[in-house]
Amino acid sequence: MINDEYGLQYWSKDNFFIEDGLLKVNHGIKPSIFEILQKAKESGVGTPLIVRFPHLIDKQMDRLYSTFGKVMEKESYSGNFQAVFPLKVNQYKGFLDEFVRFAPKYNYGVEAGSKAELLLAISIDGYKAPITVNGFKDMEMIELGFIASQIGHDITLIIESLSELEYIFAVAPNFHKMPNIGIRIRLYSYGSGTWAKSGGMDSKFGLTATELIQALDLLKENNFVHQFKMIHFHIGSQINSIYTLQKAIREVGQIYAELRRMGAINLDKINLGGGLAVNYGQHKSNRDKNYTTEEFVSNVVKLLKEISVDKKVEVPNIFTEFGRYISANHSLLLTEVIELYSQDYTEDHLSIKNKNPKTVKALKKIYRKLDYGENSQVQILEMLHDTIEHLDSIETLFELGYLDLRDRANIEILGQMIIRKILKIIKKEDIVEYEHDSILHKIEERYLLNFSIFQSMPDFWGLQQNFPIVPIHHLDKKAVRPASIWDITCDSDGEIEFDEKAPLFLHDIDIEKEDYYLAFFLTGAYQDILGMKHNLFDRPDEIIVDVTENSFEIAKIERGKDIGTIIDSVGYSENDIFERFSRQIENLEKEKSEICKEKFKKYLRKGNYLKF
Repeated sequence: MINDEYGLQYWSKDNFFIEDGLLKVNHGIKPSIFEILQKAKESGVGTPLIVRFPHLIDKQMDRLYSTFGKVMEKESYSGNFQAVFPLKVNQYKGFLDEFVRFAPKYNYGVEAGSKAELLLAISIDGYKAPITVNGFKDMEMIELGFIASQIGHDITLIIESLSELEYIFAVAPNFHKMPNIGIRIRLYSYGSGTWAKSGGMDSKFGLTATELIQALDLLKENNFVHQFKMIHFHIGSQINSIYTLQKAIREVGQIYAELRRMGAINLDKINLGGGLAVNYGQHKSNRDKNYTTEEFVSNVVKLLKEISVDKKVEVPNIFTEFGRYISANHSLLLTEVIELYSQDYTEDHLSIKNKNPKTVKALKKIYRKLDYGENSQVQILEMLHDTIEHLDSIETLFELGYLDLRDRANIEILGQMIIRKILKIIKKEDIVEYEHDSILHKIEERYLLNFSIFQSMPDFWGLQQNFPIVPIHHLDKKAVRPASIWDITCDSDGEIEFDEKAPLFLHDIDIEKEDYYLAFFLTGAYQDILGMKHNLFDRPDEIIVDVTENSFEIAKIERGKDIGTIIDSVGYSENDIFERFSRQIENLEKEKSEICKEKFKKYLRKGNYLKF
């Protein structure tokens, strides 16, 4: 039942589970997230905190390779499978070091889309990772591809325009070894979902059929056709429909067979690009795909074999560039609730007068009736309706002068006290089932959390991308409050609003007496690298947690930047800032001036997130 509450069965892939009121890691010794946090605190690390689980990177790699392996064996598919990870999804060292830790056993490669990423890919040591290179290229980037080839990398330069072929022809005489050549195809097939525009004839990347024929002719004329080994397509991240995939595979399969027939004698690879979706939704009605990994792979393998047999060509080797699928699961953001909007709405804060307006009297009567009366579900819901009506009347009555400020405060307090009491009596499922959606907004609670949405979940701000939200403890208690999440940035966009279609319910915790921690999951793709420094909130602390059968350990701690370093990173000099401050306190007594300077220096060495 608790798993249903937070939708673990939809998004966690059995990576986490709930037991004894705690959220736990479903691996090895099965530690709880709460005890991991406690151990991190002992090392001086607080929240907000990025927590990485490297075993989940390995798990996704293994699942991808084993799924393709099983389907290929079942279908007697003679081609090979090769995966590369697109660095744009997460170049951050905290992830990439762990990726490289597991990649060699699968010969898992990388994809680069810029000169910086290509240098990073080439520098990976310990094994020669296969590399594909996408994106627009200049002569320098082409030359880097040739350098990688010289030192033994299996590298494929994927052409985005005919001019890039001319660069290859110009650079080639200077090197004794050639990289492989691939061509990105601009398909008629569109993608689906948020990134649908990545496919179709209006997409940013790829060669049209006319340009493809020209490219093949140029390769033949310049004696490079033997290096042409891959065609590539990409119809978008997060493909949400299997039918979109089927259409694209049929189209690219036909193009592959035609190019082979037209003289592309060494063409033997189709690169699917990215798109294998990750389900971020916590509710059955809010899912991001209509297929399983097995169904996705099965469709690719079966359709490519069918087309190859029909056209009498060898089946292609299959490449993929699935970034989210590999990285999203491995990390979470952990932080604490620092304030509840209605936390102070208690009887202690009431200031009842000798003579009170009718609204205050009515709410007091409802509150007493809830305490002492035997009330049916219908009666309780009626009292909830009456309470909300009274709360909605505050603005009008106050503006007309029928309420003073003390009356207004008393109505707010009584109203919230009644709502909290009702939510403890009646099942929230009954409210959700029988009430209009708008009532949930009327009774929602605002939870202020110590983090920045812009830094830690920029895709929520930019794309309204959902991320699963789960308390890490108190899970043996009833979660009764419809919840909105506020971050600590000075920006009204720093909010995850309550959504009736995908409702989040949290616990009614007295944070003056006990802690309340929430975890945001599936943050390992794009969020690390896209995070913004809004209000100069930089990356929080992070830990890497290794979990074995007998124990867990914090294998690495990466501290967030202090304020002085953050200030330097946006173009200022920390020393200059200090000197400016010092000039402003020159007229203070020497002792007070030195105290101020000491404190100013101290806070430059502190982090920017709140401390309690």
